[in-house]
Amino acid sequence: MTELTEMIAGERRDLGKLLGELLVERWDEPTLCAGWRVREVVAHVTGPFRAQQAWFDEDVESPAEINRLADEHARRDAAALSAAELAAALVDNADHPWQPPGGGLADALCHDVIHGLDITVGLGLGRVVPVERLLVVLVELTPERAAFFGTDLTGIRLTATDLDWTVGDGEPVTGAAQDLLLYLCGRKLPPGHLQEPARR
Repeated sequence: MTELTEMIAGERRDLGKLLGELLVERWDEPTLCAGWRVREVVAHVTGPFRAQQAWFDEDVESPAEINRLADEHARRDAAALSAAELAAALVDNADHPWQPPGGGLADALCHDVIHGLDITVGLGLGRVVPVERLLVVLVELTPERAAFFGTDLTGIRLTATDLDWTVGDGEPVTGAAQDLLLYLCGRKLPPGHLQEPARR
């Protein structure tokens, strides 16, 4: 547990530092989270730390309803807070004990890592997630859980080119492990990140 809390704190501090140095105008650029700019993604990630996390605690089960509530709150908070305030919320809450409802510390790390990649890969910042954190997320995000994002791995084998990691069976999709993680999450990556069958 201590190791996971350290990974979560490290991820938040690393991302918060990077965002604190990001030009303000880049906060309005799109990320890999469809429809969200940098500021909406950071507002979403820091929402539970900034008090009103009621929607996280609601008895909501359908992905559509979860996404609707997340979008509503992210847009509201992104409009209300400055880039500096949002970046500071990550660093100031590095040790915050929040965990997703029904989840654990590993799920909290998944949340931070995936949304961090939405920003850094979307903006082409070249950040590489430390391998120990990435491996935890890859273990947690099974093909069954990836189905939440609408990802179907039937007939597909994901193979990392930078780690000894593979999942699935079928036509090969290869790339860096963190790019394959985004594939599992249903993200559309910039050209050149993956080698995959033309049918997708």
